[in-house]
Amino acid sequence: MTDTIVIGAGLAGLTASIRLAESGQAVTLLSFGEGGLPLSQGTIDVLGYVENQPVRAPFTEMSGFIKAHPDHPYAFLSSTTISTAISWFTDQTAGLLQPSDETNHFVPTALGAMRPTYLVPPSMVFPDVPRFAVVGIQQIKDFSPGLIAENLTRTANIQTRPYWIDLPARPGEVDSSPVHYAQALDNPDFLSRFVDKIVATIGDEDAVLLPAILGLHTDAHSRLTEALQRPVVEVIMAPPSIPGIRLNNQLVKRAKEWGVRVVLGSKVTGFTATKDHITSVTLHQAGRDQTYSGDNVIYGGGGFESGALVVDSYGKVREALFDLPLAGADRLDLITGDYWKPQPLFEVGVIVDPSMRVVDPGKPKKPIYHNLYVVGGLLAGAQRWIEKSGDGIAIASAYQAAESILGGDRS
Repeated sequence: MTDTIVIGAGLAGLTASIRLAESGQAVTLLSFGEGGLPLSQGTIDVLGYVENQPVRAPFTEMSGFIKAHPDHPYAFLSSTTISTAISWFTDQTAGLLQPSDETNHFVPTALGAMRPTYLVPPSMVFPDVPRFAVVGIQQIKDFSPGLIAENLTRTANIQTRPYWIDLPARPGEVDSSPVHYAQALDNPDFLSRFVDKIVATIGDEDAVLLPAILGLHTDAHSRLTEALQRPVVEVIMAPPSIPGIRLNNQLVKRAKEWGVRVVLGSKVTGFTATKDHITSVTLHQAGRDQTYSGDNVIYGGGGFESGALVVDSYGKVREALFDLPLAGADRLDLITGDYWKPQPLFEVGVIVDPSMRVVDPGKPKKPIYHNLYVVGGLLAGAQRWIEKSGDGIAIASAYQAAESILGGDRS
């Protein structure tokens, strides 16, 4: 018997599953794919920008941000809930993410920009030293040390010097993916040759910036830092993301350790319900439909990027599984002509009460289904990419939904 069915294996779904399972619930996690974490940076954003200005202390600015954005998902969550959820989540990552001092880190990207984010792996902590060697690998095409070095010097006033090394991840390979290098760097012999190449190439800079490829299963970062006798920093790259894959693998492992039943590779295509209660969901699995029942359902299926929200050729937006009512979908200016301005389309989503149960925008006090909780990218009111708030929304809303279920909230 399942207590709670969780739909979606992204950051929100895994967070909800782990929180419920560690508290003794029987949880079944259903997902068509493995979620978006392998495409992410492997860091956790809480609030990166307000009015296009980088934020240094997200929780210091949170109350003012919520006051200015009363329809934002954070408005349904207290600062204490968000902080508690992020702290709890950090503990689940087994050291993959460094505990925060409640300020944002500023980390370099593959374009040479310094990006604000709240939780980072130890390998991305940017050291306070004067000079950096930026080392690219000839076989990785999406990492240009010259571009990164020039932009960091110009925009962040950081002294940098670019270098190239030539070391195929696999013999004869001239165009490798980050995954190939991460797998290779898990091998001590390849790691030793990698160190030798870097030592023979760089100068006496105080720290080394490398592509984010430092091992999938081993702590190659610590070994590199020790071997090079200076700080080593992984630089965020385009997907696939090695830090994101590491984080995804750890959270899935954590969920399974707590007994979560994880069913991947099949799509939830329907559901059955009484007037105000979800009784089951239908999974199309192995060429047939299979029914899963539980006392509660947490829906963390993502937004437009995952197909949970869809737009037809007439510009009509709908939620694809439960046909839930959406806030903001009736606007005529969902896409504006100014590329650089926030697009109202991305604020379209589901409205919830403080327990994360779905409500009709016209009747906000009554849940549509008393046992359906919506979390993460489906929630209305956020410009996640501009604010750099999506990860915090996913974790805090999933944590709150789990707490509502554990507390027996049925009001």
